[in-house]
Amino acid sequence: MPSIPLLVVLAVLILVPVGLVALAAVSVDVPRPGGFTFDLTLANLASVVSGAVGSATINSLGIATAATVLAVAIGGYVAFVTARTDAPFGRAIYACGLIPMFLPSYVGALAWAMLGSPASGLLNVAFRDLGLGLEINVYSRVGLVLVCALFYAPYAFLLIHASMTMMNPDLEDAAAIHGGSRWRMLRSVTFPLALPAVLGSALLIFVLVLENFPVAQVLATPGNIETLPTYIYRMMGFFPSRGTEAAALAVVLVAFVVLLTLAQRRVLAKRSFTTVTGKGMRARRIALGRFRWLALVPVLLYFVASIVLPLGALLVTSLRTSPFMPSFSSLLRPGALDGSAFGTVFADAQFWSSTVNSVIVAVAAALGGTVLSFAVAYVVYRTSARARAQLEAISMLPLAIPALVLGMGILWTWLLIPLPLYGTLGLLVVAFLGVQMPQGLRSVAASIRSTDRDLEDSAVVHGRSRVRAVLGITVPLMKVALSSTFLLLLMLSMRELTVPLLLYTRDTTLLSVAIFDRFENGGGSQSAAAISLVYCLLMFVLAYLPRRFGQKANA
Repeated sequence: MPSIPLLVVLAVLILVPVGLVALAAVSVDVPRPGGFTFDLTLANLASVVSGAVGSATINSLGIATAATVLAVAIGGYVAFVTARTDAPFGRAIYACGLIPMFLPSYVGALAWAMLGSPASGLLNVAFRDLGLGLEINVYSRVGLVLVCALFYAPYAFLLIHASMTMMNPDLEDAAAIHGGSRWRMLRSVTFPLALPAVLGSALLIFVLVLENFPVAQVLATPGNIETLPTYIYRMMGFFPSRGTEAAALAVVLVAFVVLLTLAQRRVLAKRSFTTVTGKGMRARRIALGRFRWLALVPVLLYFVASIVLPLGALLVTSLRTSPFMPSFSSLLRPGALDGSAFGTVFADAQFWSSTVNSVIVAVAAALGGTVLSFAVAYVVYRTSARARAQLEAISMLPLAIPALVLGMGILWTWLLIPLPLYGTLGLLVVAFLGVQMPQGLRSVAASIRSTDRDLEDSAVVHGRSRVRAVLGITVPLMKVALSSTFLLLLMLSMRELTVPLLLYTRDTTLLSVAIFDRFENGGGSQSAAAISLVYCLLMFVLAYLPRRFGQKANA
């Protein structure tokens, strides 16, 4: 049966790491060769109720809640203006809502650290130059909430925009016919119908913020704000390691995610939100009248805060010859700006090694992930294998497991398995396959379910084997979807940081880790900014490729 080998692969990639984290949470020792005795204890759970953990938990939940509310508000507003109003420059507004997704949140956090650090931040320097008497401190809970909201708002934008675009206008027309005002129609019909998308995006953003280690490390740690991810990471780095206590805290993170998922399902199960039927329809746009141009102002402010200011900060920081800038006028002095940082970066063997490692790992993980996702999707949606439900459930499990938790489990798994994979790029490839399995499966599943299997069955009837029919007919028919999946996984692998931070060695450093390491460990903000700009250029190119490929395929 084809499902058995796939179950074994997914078990090694996902179930074993998750199981080891759960086991370590109630064990005396962390899983390691020759030192794992299976002695069980509940003492690790005492760390969960300690004062430091309580403070970190409150901080994490508070920051995640506030960032989620703000991100959904931003993304929802941009989605509403784009999908349901007659505001001008609709395509540009759509781009403003989407582009921040392709700037990794930790790069955005680095940029905002350069913009909003107390006293020396570029915005604070500008405020002094203008005599405004203002000062912002991004190393605070408010700063952390703002940065997370800016770079996770695109997730809400995409989901809510899709919901509002597909909304049946008949219900709104009925409300208008019965005397409802425009505001009452929006409040009573339009916004409630978008509730599944709002709750879905809110849950996704909450989980992403709750588990986000890099942004918290960059912005919360300098402000002495402890969060669960930073606390778990520090416990893993203690000597002697407190890995079992870290595992217990990791289980708390997973429990939060599971409870929220169940709560979301319970809320949505109470009523029907179906509006798309067989009748052709298109959501009507609301005329804004004299507010038509005014509606663009919040969108532009969001784009400036999420893209223009961060990239500008990275550019100014990378070009400055001095780490100190008393005023912007000092940049006009001879020799104040040059491109030597880029020359230093390009002459650095470690930079090229990290770049090559990133490309190798990203390409291998994207290729392997596409093949594995297609195989799982084919068995789940095209066969009657008994393990179909189990395959899909295991594949989607990483959505409920924070990347930091899964990274811990992957580390312990490949320390125990007697294969020489630890310390190689192969371990990073394997880790990315597990972490990104949900995205790969969903990307392929949508296409394979909409592809007619009659041609494939016809080839089998005429004497071809099932494998040859799949490779010769089904795969070519899905080449655009498979290519898009490959490019999606390629981009996700290039921007991944949390998992590599737990698994990398000096010889397997990735570009994302190199940026983080230079900023955190005294490599210089100028160098980190220069590498970040090169990295962002790479990410924007990768974001452009799927659209370019789609245009050529449809030509």
